[in-house]
Amino acid sequence: MVNYLTLKSILRAILWGYTSHTTRITDTTIGERNFHIFYQLLLGADLQLLKSLKLYRNVERYELLRNTTAMEEDRSNFHYTKRSLDVLGLCCDEINSIFRVIAVVLKLGNFIFVPVTNIDGTEGCQVSNVYEVQETAQLLNLEAQVLINCLTRANSSNSSHEDVGSEMDARQAASNRNTLCRTLYSRLFTWLVNKINETLKSNQREKNLALLDFYGFEVLDHNSFEQFAINYSAEKIHQNFVFHVLRSEQELYMREGLEWSRIDYFDNESICELIDKPSYGILSLINESHLSNNEALLLRIQQCCAGHPNFMTSGSNSMCFQIRHFANVVNYSINRFLEKNSDMLPKYISGAFYQSKLSLVQSLFPEGNPRRQATKKPSTLASNIRTQLQTLLAIVKHRRTHYVFCIKPNEGKQPHQFDLALVQHQVRYMSLMPLVHLCRTGHCFHLLHVKFFHRYKLLNSLTWPHFHGGSQVEGIALIIRNLPLPSAEFTIGTKNVFVRSPRTVYELEQFRRLRIGELAVLIQKMFRMYHARKRYQRMRHSQMVISSAWRTWRAREEYRSLKYKRQVKWAIDVIGRYYRQWKIRQFLLTIPLRLPPNTLSPLSTEWPASPVFLADASRLLRSIYHRWKCYIYRNSFDQTARNRMREKVTASIIFKDRKASYARSVGHPFVGDYVRLRHNQQWKKICAETNDQYVVFADIINKIARSSGKFVPILLVLSTSSLLLLDQRTLQIKYRVPASEIYRMSLSPYLDDIAVFHVKASEFGRKKGDFVFQTGHVIEIVTKMFLVIQNATGKPPEIHISTEFEANFGQQTVIFSFKYGGMSDLAQGPPKVTRKGNRMEIIV
Repeated sequence: MVNYLTLKSILRAILWGYTSHTTRITDTTIGERNFHIFYQLLLGADLQLLKSLKLYRNVERYELLRNTTAMEEDRSNFHYTKRSLDVLGLCCDEINSIFRVIAVVLKLGNFIFVPVTNIDGTEGCQVSNVYEVQETAQLLNLEAQVLINCLTRANSSNSSHEDVGSEMDARQAASNRNTLCRTLYSRLFTWLVNKINETLKSNQREKNLALLDFYGFEVLDHNSFEQFAINYSAEKIHQNFVFHVLRSEQELYMREGLEWSRIDYFDNESICELIDKPSYGILSLINESHLSNNEALLLRIQQCCAGHPNFMTSGSNSMCFQIRHFANVVNYSINRFLEKNSDMLPKYISGAFYQSKLSLVQSLFPEGNPRRQATKKPSTLASNIRTQLQTLLAIVKHRRTHYVFCIKPNEGKQPHQFDLALVQHQVRYMSLMPLVHLCRTGHCFHLLHVKFFHRYKLLNSLTWPHFHGGSQVEGIALIIRNLPLPSAEFTIGTKNVFVRSPRTVYELEQFRRLRIGELAVLIQKMFRMYHARKRYQRMRHSQMVISSAWRTWRAREEYRSLKYKRQVKWAIDVIGRYYRQWKIRQFLLTIPLRLPPNTLSPLSTEWPASPVFLADASRLLRSIYHRWKCYIYRNSFDQTARNRMREKVTASIIFKDRKASYARSVGHPFVGDYVRLRHNQQWKKICAETNDQYVVFADIINKIARSSGKFVPILLVLSTSSLLLLDQRTLQIKYRVPASEIYRMSLSPYLDDIAVFHVKASEFGRKKGDFVFQTGHVIEIVTKMFLVIQNATGKPPEIHISTEFEANFGQQTVIFSFKYGGMSDLAQGPPKVTRKGNRMEIIV
């Protein structure tokens, strides 16, 4: 186990130990050295630092270090000390101020006071080495006269005038000088300890490992107040050890009901009462104010302590008394007890040093501040020792303490020498034998039931993490039975659990450490799982929130976009509707203005361009306009022109896209009477006889001979009732065929002008057969013949257009075959007709 003490307890213990040794500064024992820092500073500091501190390397130049020797290791230790101050957080100015105060202590020790007899017969003194005073004043940033006045004149008002205050003799001045040296070093040490304590102080609550090292029992040839204070401290520490280790441990065994045989030991409580008993203890007697000298103090001690078994007198004429300490009997000299107990620095000296411009010196003498009022009487050294010891032991009482005893093997401090009697004496007075007996037969470790259960319940799966099987004692028993350790090593008391050997405690802690590692891994695993699950849940929740927000945003954006699109569509529709209406209005209103002049001809295809969306309407209007033009055009015709138009329309119906030569006939009007037969007088006589007054068509055509295919000119006349073939010279009628007898007309799809009129199989038809002829007006003849037959019979005749068809030549049927000769339209000539048996070939 570890001893945990607060840093405050360490510093108070160190401060107390220092207070008991401050006399070493001015009163060094033969064979001992003064404090190490003096030697380190003189040997380790560089020349520049020594020059700034007004110091020399020679140790013999300083009275405080006279008859002592410096060691070579002091040189290197100075650098460690300086480095340590830097590591502890002290700045360069603070470190230099510390060295300056140490230099002041060394130089104050060199002040030599020379007795002087004044004119009025009183004794005074002067400082013989004034240069030391001036250098010391420079180090303190203080006027030299102020320093001289505070050391040579009592109750000086801290003025720089020479005649301020009453003069002191050389002995009093030397005493004040020594007190000042001790006080200055003591307060510097206290300031440094407080500075370190402030630097190491933590704002967080944490444990500290503290080591308390104190000087043991001390017996010298001449024992004074210092040895009395040291031995009293050793008595109190030993009493604390006896109480907490030997007495309290055995009383605990008895209270817990353990089988125990009491171990006897020496209890020094009576010795401590002899020294620190209120009102009648030696420390209380030293502080009595009515005691004026050491003889009266010795008499008072003998009166109050006579009869005490541990107090003895040294004789009636001796200025000593004896105390039987736990270690040995010590003879104390009463000389200077009162002076050392009241070794206080006069306030006017503190006031003088407070005038220093060095901030560190001012902080060392706060009582010198003239604005500060003294509230209480300065305490004595005896009171300080008792108070600090009580405070230290009160702090240690609540901590777990472990004691390390150092045994001195010989009095000469020589190696390899073992004084058996001396060692046995130390073992006896330090009560080590009862302690060893207690450790061997007792228990080295104990814990309350609650603490033991909570500390070691993790070693059993039935008690970890929660135990529901009964009381804590049952749980502790369950833990002990489950351990691979002897059950005899454990004892369960009424309130505590005891462990016998340190080995068992070590193994128990090892099991706990291993189990903590396993549980740490388990906790880490569960925490990682928990952390991962929480992270997953947060991420999942965040993803859901983000997804929800994104979907909401997307839906909102889609709604906004859809709404905007609808608004845009509505606006487009409205604008488009109005635009179309405007375009339609503009188109309709500007059509008459944009039509080209002279466009009333039905043959004109010119039409104003229209918007795309009005293409259908434009086509419809164009069609209506065309029909209207046709209507106007038709209305402008007379009956003859109308008949001609009817013939043209009929020709279009019959031959368009069927006869190649139709396109050439479109542009030529149907004249009908190409030979002006209507005005012929001879014809008028003939038509009166045949009742063919109205001539529909009359022209010279080429009749194709049936036997040879040669062209024979002949006059063809078509009236409203019949077809007549006449001699072109004599106008003699050769053939007259009623229109009702013709039922079919055949043509080829080529550019030839050959047509065949098929006559019904009547007497005329059987005798004469079908008519085959060629004329440039074949389209007109066939069209007019079509209309004449339709008017005569009431139904249209058959129009047969093909490359092959039959024709009746009386008693013989001939097949007409039309072939395309491959000639261009420009080289077109009369077709070549060839008769081959019952087949007539026509090459176009």
